[in-house]
Amino acid sequence: MPSTVLPRPGRRAAVVGISLADCGRVDGLTPYALHAQAARRALADSGLDRSLVDGFCSAGLGTLAPAEVADYLGLRPTWADSTSVGGATWEVMAAHAADAIAAGRARAVLLVYGSTARADIKAGRRTAGLSLGSRGPLQFEAPYGHTLIAKYAMAARRHMHQYGTTLEQLASVAVQTRANASRNPDAMFREPITADDVLSGPLIADPFTKLHCCIRSDGGCAVLIAAEEYVPDTAKPPVWILGAGEHLSHTTMSEWPDFTVSPAAVSGPLAFARAGVTPADIDIAEIYDAFTYMTLVTLEDLGFCPKGEGGPFVDAAQGRLRHDGELPVNTDGGGLSACHPGMRGLFLLVEAVRQLRGEAGPHQVSRHDGTPPRLALASGTGGWFCSSGTVILGRD
Repeated sequence: MPSTVLPRPGRRAAVVGISLADCGRVDGLTPYALHAQAARRALADSGLDRSLVDGFCSAGLGTLAPAEVADYLGLRPTWADSTSVGGATWEVMAAHAADAIAAGRARAVLLVYGSTARADIKAGRRTAGLSLGSRGPLQFEAPYGHTLIAKYAMAARRHMHQYGTTLEQLASVAVQTRANASRNPDAMFREPITADDVLSGPLIADPFTKLHCCIRSDGGCAVLIAAEEYVPDTAKPPVWILGAGEHLSHTTMSEWPDFTVSPAAVSGPLAFARAGVTPADIDIAEIYDAFTYMTLVTLEDLGFCPKGEGGPFVDAAQGRLRHDGELPVNTDGGGLSACHPGMRGLFLLVEAVRQLRGEAGPHQVSRHDGTPPRLALASGTGGWFCSSGTVILGRD
């Protein structure tokens, strides 16, 4: 039974456990098994007993998410969140978990995700793209054949038209992300690529060729967030949640005021203000990258460069996004090269914590003094720039 003693409100929350489940090509496990694998590994990483876990976050699996997954894991949480806003889900959930801990409503909250998106296609269990439905507001766009990727492609074209962003600059995002993946033994694709490789690939949705788009993989991961009084009992140094912001922008493209502005333009400043830091303070950024344009425009909207200057900022000749660059971005190889099983936002938090702990191995980023990063940003985006969640993380 859960404790009936209410902890004091106003506590800080820290990430105390992280894990990756099997990722990449996983043909022998179900999504539930990946959830369980990730959960066990995160608990083991934390050094805490599972009896402390009284909060649970899950989305995207089961009829009654997160009840089905919690039951499968043998958990009986007294606080739960199943907020589902696409790729931004996990940053939003992390913010909610930190709020619950601060309010004294939870001691330790487990966020867990698993998907066999690739294996399901290969085995014929899923033979088409995920339908987002054509009822409600979407009925007014569905007849025109707007796919999710086409919506992102339209936004990219608008940025190119308005600010002179080039295909070569968008390709630079994929090239630098692959360079980061080449150092990560867990990344699904590690062979270096060139801008010519990106530009000459098969066209998927103008202007995106194949390498402008995220890969399809299987995989899972988990994050355990706990109240500060449990930090002395953990196996690893804590990574604190310093501030977070979330924003819901629009449902349909026709209601999107400006294709060149993502919802991170709202969630980012909120997170920075609440954390008491600025973009200039951030050592690494983990950004949702289902498409190259997402990285570019999110960097603008988070304040790493002025609006419209994302193209020159990400240019491969500058090398800013590489592991040894001015602002290492998607240090594990991102969704473009490392893994993308679906709602990838939780992987951003895992990678940020690994880097802050100095546990990233061959793809570890170092500051100028040789120490691991001190501040990291994780920013997830959902739908077609419909939602955003941004979390600022820091180590002692």
